[in-house]
Amino acid sequence: MDIALKLTYIGFDLILPLVVGCLCRRQQRFDDSFFEKMINFNVWLIVPILTLLSFWTLRFNYDLIWLPIFGIVLCVIPGAAAYFWVGAKYDNDLDRGSYILSAMLSNVGTLGGLCAFILYGEVGYAYTQLVVILQGGVTYMFCYPLAQYYYQRSVRGGQQPISLATVFLNLNQLPVLGLLLGTALYSAGVPRPAILGSFFDHLVHVAAWTALIPIGFSIDFTAMKQYYRGILDLIPIKFIITPVVTYFLAGLVISDTIERNTLLILASTPTAIGSVLAVKIHNLNINIATAAFILTTTVFILVVYPALFYWISLR
Repeated sequence: MDIALKLTYIGFDLILPLVVGCLCRRQQRFDDSFFEKMINFNVWLIVPILTLLSFWTLRFNYDLIWLPIFGIVLCVIPGAAAYFWVGAKYDNDLDRGSYILSAMLSNVGTLGGLCAFILYGEVGYAYTQLVVILQGGVTYMFCYPLAQYYYQRSVRGGQQPISLATVFLNLNQLPVLGLLLGTALYSAGVPRPAILGSFFDHLVHVAAWTALIPIGFSIDFTAMKQYYRGILDLIPIKFIITPVVTYFLAGLVISDTIERNTLLILASTPTAIGSVLAVKIHNLNINIATAAFILTTTVFILVVYPALFYWISLR
């Protein structure tokens, strides 16, 4: 896939559905309940199917084991930094959960993959896919339960004990079932029918649109204004702490320059739209997440990636 086609996908599957959602809000098309059903359709059906199909054909290369591990590290470093800072920033658990998720989840697969491809071609893109292998599991097995935890704390006022059953056993965890089923089918040696590959490609577009249109509908630029000042510290978390620590750790275990530089690019990516989706699904403060998404994406595109591109190209 050439760069022009990748840029087309970015515009078609990332920007356009957000614009459609914003226009629906402006024109007062449909209502919140309609978009809630669209999100449920995405998380309860589309994403589990995609997860099953992708893990069904997962071929693991033990020589590159560090890349999937660093996919988890890229969530842990900013998440830990945000966790230690959040107590002094917000009193409300809905705000705390939104802030932490905005720090933890980064746009590694889409934006990071494109940026790695521009610098290193197919090799950079392939390394990105290895990095994101385990991030789906982190999202659905840790981030979603974490969001549910903060929602329950808010509802219960932090006084009553949290039910672990309701945190981990709910319909939003269906993607985990897809992950387990796909892994089981691959481990059992069951071949995936070739036709499902084409089905997967089309379903990716459906997943993008059913996830992002509701996000676009939820964006309230007026409401977000009051949160920008509070999330400015996501900039050093995302663009200084995470890439510096990641690059240092990668230097200890990875000798290949392209692998290390790819990890540096991915470690510098902005807040993922997936964090906004997770926040919306679990009824946290969506204005914090959308503000983080817009702020960090703007900084990355205008400042961070051009600087990385220039620095890596000179080495």
